[in-house]
Amino acid sequence: MFWGGGILVYRTYALYQEEKNYNVIKGVVPDFGYDVKLAIEVDGKKENNVPTRGLYKTNVVCNNDATGSWDYNAWNLKIDNASVGTKCNITFTSGLSGAEYKEYLEAGVNARRNTYRGKDITYLYTNQQLYKQIGDCTFDDIYVGDYIKTENNGNKVTWLIADINNYLHSGYTDLQTCHATIIPAEPFYSAQMNTENTTGVVDTNLNLDSKDGNKRTSVGAYVGSKMKQETLPSIFDTYIKPVFGDNVIEYTNLLADQMESSRSNQYGTNGGASSGWAWYDSQLDLMSEVNVYGSTVWSSSGYDIGIDNRQYAIFKLKPEFINSYGNTRFNYWLKAVATSTFFALVYYDGGANASFASNSLGVRPRFLIK
Repeated sequence: MFWGGGILVYRTYALYQEEKNYNVIKGVVPDFGYDVKLAIEVDGKKENNVPTRGLYKTNVVCNNDATGSWDYNAWNLKIDNASVGTKCNITFTSGLSGAEYKEYLEAGVNARRNTYRGKDITYLYTNQQLYKQIGDCTFDDIYVGDYIKTENNGNKVTWLIADINNYLHSGYTDLQTCHATIIPAEPFYSAQMNTENTTGVVDTNLNLDSKDGNKRTSVGAYVGSKMKQETLPSIFDTYIKPVFGDNVIEYTNLLADQMESSRSNQYGTNGGASSGWAWYDSQLDLMSEVNVYGSTVWSSSGYDIGIDNRQYAIFKLKPEFINSYGNTRFNYWLKAVATSTFFALVYYDGGANASFASNSLGVRPRFLIK
């Protein structure tokens, strides 16, 4: 089944009657195992090839009960119900406005974001088309669930497209860059959130600069954790930077950096909860409960969520990926404080859970690439 890109297909255009007007043009239609023949007209003139990407209005009519539409993102034809002997007429007419073109592109991105495909797109990474397709905001051949396999210094990782453009216009500084949100298919390894069972003040000498202009000399919660300050930077330098380089986006994230041990939480007790947040430049973070489940479960307060307040498309479309990939199940930390001693986590059996901060559990962070 191929999505029609939200393009209105008119039925009034008659098929050419002469066989010579139809050509098999490779790369314009999907591979059905048989050829689909096309007749192409550009501004009233019959052509043997599709024009280069441009501001064209399009009209597609097919025979044999097939339906076609033009995908502006991939700049090719999408067909439903194709069969042996299918023929399609495609007309391109100049005059599409830039605003209309942008609307078609956005419709295509939304379709890719709401369609699980699960295709190996390592070749796009290898030939650098991955960054071009993200950078020009077309996401030509990129869908949620597609994956990239890399090996660097002996580290083999499968990277999943978790979402597309889901942080646009978020952040202290407006994020206007088209992007794909990436997660590893499985946790990198197990690590502690903190060396002690606390979610409170861990280091009083960090002297962190937040975007609101306040210097944090005493931080706790997620920002003050060993995970955020030591483990994630190490993972970034070892696994991510060597593979994606400068294509990883640094943006401002609203992160919990304070915890009060007497605040009430989701357990219904006064056992501790996040009590403050600030904007920080960031490239790599753990996911929130909302990113994964679509709602909070053990997150102690709204400070745990910030701009991570929407579920990633991959977990909506393939919920089994929350706690497994292939035949492997796993657990991993989330960034939310649960109590003064617990952080939230995804448990290997699929349950939402929380555990002592000093326990070693999987690390499965996310980052954005451009």
